[in-house]
Amino acid sequence: MGGNQPTAHEAVALVQAVGIQRMRLYGPDHSALEALRNTGIEVVLGVPNEHLHMLSTGQDGADQWVQEYVKNYQGVKFRYIVVGNGIAPLHAQTSEFAEFLLLPAMQYIQNAISASGLQGQIKVTTALDRSEILYHFSPPSAAEFRPYIRQFINGIISFLVNNGSAPLLVNLHPYLVISMSRKRFQGTWGNQLNGLSILDLTMLCSSRQRVWYETDHLGTQMCLMRWWTVYTLPWRRPTAGGGDANIKNAASHNNHLINHVRNNGTPKRPQKSVESYIYSLFDENRKYPEVNKHWGVFWNNKQAKYEIHFQG
Repeated sequence: MGGNQPTAHEAVALVQAVGIQRMRLYGPDHSALEALRNTGIEVVLGVPNEHLHMLSTGQDGADQWVQEYVKNYQGVKFRYIVVGNGIAPLHAQTSEFAEFLLLPAMQYIQNAISASGLQGQIKVTTALDRSEILYHFSPPSAAEFRPYIRQFINGIISFLVNNGSAPLLVNLHPYLVISMSRKRFQGTWGNQLNGLSILDLTMLCSSRQRVWYETDHLGTQMCLMRWWTVYTLPWRRPTAGGGDANIKNAASHNNHLINHVRNNGTPKRPQKSVESYIYSLFDENRKYPEVNKHWGVFWNNKQAKYEIHFQG
C-alpha cells in the first residue's frame, strides 16, 4: 500500500545487495515473482484471505492458483505457501474464513502442490496472530490456546503434522502489544513502567528483560517466541508515527532480534534456530493510522534508515 515504492526489480536487487536470503510476500504479485526468478532467494508466498472463497470450493480453483502463481514461475525458490493470514473464529474481519474455508483451501492447495511433484520442496501452512490464539502469558511457559479456538487450531495442527510437519507461522506485533499493555497496566505497575521504555521491553537480549519474562504481562507477551514451540515469526518495529516509534529504537530492536535468532533457540528447543521475518522492506504511505506508514527498514529511495546487518 505504498504509492512511491521502488519497482520490483529494484527492490529485489536491493535485497540481494544486503544479503537477505528469504522474503515473505503477502500475496502473489507478478512483478515481484518475475524479479525473484533465479535469484536463489527463498520465497514465502501468501494466499490472500479474499482468495479463500474460490479455493475452498473444489480442487480446480487450487490447481489453477498453483499453476498461475507457482508452476508458471520456474526459477523462483518457493519455501512455503501461506494460506490465509490472521484468521481467527471470533475476529471481526476474518471469522468468515475460519470455520469452512481455511482448512479446505489449505488441503486443496496441498493437493495441487503434491500433484505437481513439489511436495518435497514447498510446504503449505497458514499464519495466525498471536493475540487471537493464545492467552495465559505469565509465565510464558504456561501459555495456552484460547478455548474457543481449540477445534479450529486442532484442525490446523493436524493438517501441518500430516503434511510433512510444516511450521505454523505466527504474526507478532511487539510494538503494538507493548503500546496497549503500557496503557492497560499503568495503574498496576506504574512505578516499574516509568523506569522502562518500550525499547527496554523489546530488547530480547537485555538482562533486565529476562527478569521480566516471569514477572509481568508486558515482558512475557513480547518474548513468547522464546518459550512457545512455533518457530516462524514475523516481527514489526516502526520508525515513526507513535510514542517511542523512532529510528533509534527500531535499529536497536531489529539488530538485537537478528543477533538473538542467529545465535539462540528457545528454552524448549535450544539448538533450533528461530526462523524470523522482519516487517517490512519499505514504508507504505497509503496506510492508516500514521504509525502503520513507517514499518520499512529502508526508505523508499532504497537507502537504509539505519545500520542493519542481515548476514553474519
